[in-house]
Amino acid sequence: MTVLLNRSAVSSLLDPGAVLHALREGFVAESPVPPLRARTDLPGPGTAVAQLPGLVAGVPAYTVKVNAKFPAAAPALRGVVCLHDLADGALLALLDSAAVTAWRTGLAAALATDVLAAPGAGSVAVIGAGAQARVVLQGLSRLRTLTRLTVCDVDRSRAMAFALEHETLLGVPVEVADTPAKAATLASVVITATWSREPFLDADDLRPGMHVTALGADEPGKSELTADALTAGRTFVDDLGLAVATGALGNAGLGAGAAAATIGQVLRGDRAGRVTPIDVTVYAPVGLPWQDLALAWPVYRAALGAGRYPEVDFLA
Repeated sequence: MTVLLNRSAVSSLLDPGAVLHALREGFVAESPVPPLRARTDLPGPGTAVAQLPGLVAGVPAYTVKVNAKFPAAAPALRGVVCLHDLADGALLALLDSAAVTAWRTGLAAALATDVLAAPGAGSVAVIGAGAQARVVLQGLSRLRTLTRLTVCDVDRSRAMAFALEHETLLGVPVEVADTPAKAATLASVVITATWSREPFLDADDLRPGMHVTALGADEPGKSELTADALTAGRTFVDDLGLAVATGALGNAGLGAGAAAATIGQVLRGDRAGRVTPIDVTVYAPVGLPWQDLALAWPVYRAALGAGRYPEVDFLA
């Protein structure tokens, strides 16, 4: 039987603390196979992406994710994560890909941000007031004390709503900035989570000691940071090949040599992250298939334990 888990089910079943731990373990482990990411434009405004295989040591399952991305839709990401038995390929579960992707991307970003940002840095600017930024803040608030939040979005009313929501949730002073550059001047940690196809932060916008986590440049044509910004300090990625082929480095015309290391190398202790207090650090991930499994497996196990989610026999 295949368990069906929609967006609300995924969000209600996941344990953010447990997922953060699983993501850390996944980054430390060496991937047994290289990640595969296939993307194609569709007629009209959308794109289709498939990612596989999601593999984590010790988990007897793997994932295949199929997404459609339509920036003007709500949610903009639509699709499924297929959870398969590693022994015989049986389809164990279908999970909403928007929820899985938002949570695993946001929590992985929070983990990397905490590792790379200066100790004690608690003033945060969010550029792009959407679901992805919301999850990053939720994860980051579990890892370090946040002291101030600045919000910037092309839709000022959305930025205002986000600011009011998080003033209550985080219990910190919150303000809205009119431009990304202004938001960056007010924070020591900057999170960008947009659909931008034009860079909006340059090297001149980055101050000594600042950290930037840039999540938007996850496919060809998308860009948030200029090449000068990406080479102004120490830039880290989740996978060198994908960062050049489909991510921030390649989209800015840079090669693998522009990256100081992967976040996995930093967490394993193979490479240094922040070296001095005045380093500018950047984390620019693409997102890796194993991260889907790191979230999907515990959610599936929790669903089995709850015993109240619909099932279907696709082989009937």
